[in-house]
Amino acid sequence: MNATVLFIDDFHPALQDGLKLAGYTVIDSSSCGSNLSEIISLMKHHQPHGLMVRSKIFIGPDILAASPQLQWVGRGGAGMDNIDEPAADAMGIHCFNAGEANADAVGEQTLSMMLALFTQLVKSDSEVRNGVWDREGNRGLELKGRTVGILGYGNTGSAVARKLSGFGVNVIAHDKYKSGFGTEYVREVSEEELLSQSDVLSLHVPLTSETQNWLHEGRLAQMKPSFWLLNLSRGGVLDLAMVLQGLTSGRIRGFAADVLTVEPPTAGDSAFMEIFNGLCGNNRVIFSPHVGGWTVESYEKISRVLLDKVLNFYDIPKA
Repeated sequence: MNATVLFIDDFHPALQDGLKLAGYTVIDSSSCGSNLSEIISLMKHHQPHGLMVRSKIFIGPDILAASPQLQWVGRGGAGMDNIDEPAADAMGIHCFNAGEANADAVGEQTLSMMLALFTQLVKSDSEVRNGVWDREGNRGLELKGRTVGILGYGNTGSAVARKLSGFGVNVIAHDKYKSGFGTEYVREVSEEELLSQSDVLSLHVPLTSETQNWLHEGRLAQMKPSFWLLNLSRGGVLDLAMVLQGLTSGRIRGFAADVLTVEPPTAGDSAFMEIFNGLCGNNRVIFSPHVGGWTVESYEKISRVLLDKVLNFYDIPKA
């Protein structure tokens, strides 16, 4: 295959090795910075047919148009919020990601954070390390018998449902764009029922104009008087100030997030940092640094899924 692929982010070697084996010319510029002009220069210089990215920079019209030969953009991960898909469509550029490759990783991270909230694991670990032995103050709760609601039933939402099947919980899910997905371990419900019935609400939707601030005061008012909230999708799907207020009032019993509106949070402005610091001071809050889908195994699986998609794009048999 006489085509050039430009990498501006780091991937497992399986992807570059597989492309080279299939006859592609691979340009590894993964060490480049996130400066827009630098990446546009790389595009103009190498004129790639394909572009491999993760989350380094927003792939907008300026980058897409810099190589008239560009035919596709592959993103290593789930979601397409850092790619201007309408602009790509207008230019006839195909975009794809590898959301199916890290679904198990996100599913396991979701369960680990959910269980940690219920058992107060982070709080009790910190206390024991600091000489505090408080058994009563760290009495946990059980998931069994509760209703876990899942917003979004794509790759990650469905993985969470499957992994919850052995916990004796009632799993319900809502997806605006899917129907008929109910199985023996998940019941498909309306948005209204999802909000009103969930003891635990776990968010697994892409960030779009429709999901930006999806969980706002209006929807919060439809929730149970107290519930647990998890966000392993994108930071922008909820309002952190609302979450902090909900935790303070007791409306939200616990909050776990792998994602934030500003990453890393130290890059946020003073208003954001005030909210973030307020959350950090609450022992019913758990954070992780956007690593839910970033396991040792998913790192390789992402590359292999993308390799298959590139080969399928050109209809090339796998070696």
